[in-house]
Amino acid sequence: MLAAERRDHLLGLLARKGKIVAKDVAADLGISEDSVRRDLRDLASEGLCQRVYGGALPASPAVVGYDARHAVAPGGKRKVASAAAGLVRPGGALILDGGTTALAVTHALPRDLACTVVTHSPTIAAALLDHPQAEILLLGGRVIKRSAVTCGAAAVEAAQNVSADLCLLGVTGVHPEAGPTTGDAEEAAMKRALAARAAGTYILASSEKIGTASRFRVLPWDKVSGLITDADPHDAVIEQIKALGVEVLPAG
Repeated sequence: MLAAERRDHLLGLLARKGKIVAKDVAADLGISEDSVRRDLRDLASEGLCQRVYGGALPASPAVVGYDARHAVAPGGKRKVASAAAGLVRPGGALILDGGTTALAVTHALPRDLACTVVTHSPTIAAALLDHPQAEILLLGGRVIKRSAVTCGAAAVEAAQNVSADLCLLGVTGVHPEAGPTTGDAEEAAMKRALAARAAGTYILASSEKIGTASRFRVLPWDKVSGLITDADPHDAVIEQIKALGVEVLPAG
């Protein structure tokens, strides 16, 4: 089989099965695992898959700059945001992650809602300025410009001194095996620090992120209260996530 044919075969496997196991592909094609791994490295370099131990998973389409992310599935993000906003109770305390889906949550919150919002995103804080009853606590630290959030030791330390009823986290990939993932190690660590300070943590993920993975896991599924998504509730990946004991809240 020519290299181009192997490439098409691997991409087809990702589309059909949602993952590639290198040793199984090598056995099926009668080639070495090294050849499969080289092919996967090439695909990963083009952003077409996310390499993991033993193989690969579909790559998230959401690992792009902050400005570009606004154009990715805006309708799905609005649906997810509307469902997430419904979890915020009057008088409650919310930890709200950065990102475009979290920004959509601020637009979905009632203007007159009295609540406390803790965030490490200057963009989120600014978007809440026209919510007169919302108290805003902005966690300081080093600003990662591509995501418009603060991270690092100072931000993590600040997070350790707050608590909330609810944490809403944005991610770039959601996969039954890889879990909720993101493309930056510091951002993943900050998301874990935020989640640790809330009574419940929900993952925000529009449908294009379902079944995909990025490099860094945010949380194991047993640390997640639920997943809010506009994906088909009967999608095979969603069914696998439900089987792990994760509550899936439909956003329609």
